[in-house]
Amino acid sequence: MGARETTEARTMGVRLMEQEVEAFAAALKKASRAADNTVTNYRRDLLGFRSFLLERAAILGKRVDEIDVTSITADHVRSYLAELMKNKAARATVQRRLSAIKAFFRYRETTMGAESPARTIRSPKNERRLPSILQEDEVRRLLEFSLAPDDWTPASIRDRAILETLYSSGLRVGELVGLNWRDIDEELGMVMIRAGKGNKDRLVPLGEPALDALKKWKTAMPVAWEHDGPVITNLRGGRLTTRSVELILQRRIEAAGITAGVTPHGLRHSFATHMLGNGADLRSIQEMLGHASLATTQRYTHVSVNHLKEVYRRAFPRV
Repeated sequence: MGARETTEARTMGVRLMEQEVEAFAAALKKASRAADNTVTNYRRDLLGFRSFLLERAAILGKRVDEIDVTSITADHVRSYLAELMKNKAARATVQRRLSAIKAFFRYRETTMGAESPARTIRSPKNERRLPSILQEDEVRRLLEFSLAPDDWTPASIRDRAILETLYSSGLRVGELVGLNWRDIDEELGMVMIRAGKGNKDRLVPLGEPALDALKKWKTAMPVAWEHDGPVITNLRGGRLTTRSVELILQRRIEAAGITAGVTPHGLRHSFATHMLGNGADLRSIQEMLGHASLATTQRYTHVSVNHLKEVYRRAFPRV
């Protein structure tokens, strides 16, 4: 469409989508100082929506070279999202593209007073992907492998303490690296998690193997431990990062010949699943994990059909 035709189209109230998108991208970059990647992604997603509308028009037998933005309705947006989902697009992708469309029409509302057709459209809910877990025999193999008699270096002793503590307590990896020695009560066999997620302190039991591993690490630390000092450190005495713990677990998993790709969060998930499978109640697991909602705890646990049937058989009077 030539310059004269474009001017005529605007005069008649037609808003050409490609030009509107370019104007939005330029305004976004100038006004919000958005990162180049953000502007590029918004522009690409909006032009993808335009391509969908052009193809849809062609399917309906309409011969158009451009989309009039003023003709776009909520049904067009919903159809586009449905098409993305039909083509197995990740929910994060669908959410991002809807965000771009909403931002574009908000810009038009602000600058032109045009009502947004996307205002009432909600993003699809996030997929709740549970982390992989280890079976009980895999945990046993992982922990036994970390006890190899020819591998008693300070790093190995520390790694064993990390693995035992993560599995024994169900701590988040951030809570583990944030522990100080004053937080561990060896006599009671408890660890205090201070101001964890949700800004609440909680007490969590530690099993004997974990306490034993921590005592050995305290003795083997290359830099002497302090009451208010970090529990999990590097070999120079600095507090270990969560990323370092992830890499340690990954190395130990591979060395033990375990094929499951498990993260520290997966060990927390394994802890909850195994506790439930061996008879612990959800409320107690909720308390140990530090969940504000019982629904969150239920999401973290795998319950086998056999276990459910066994619980039913033991507890229900008419079987």
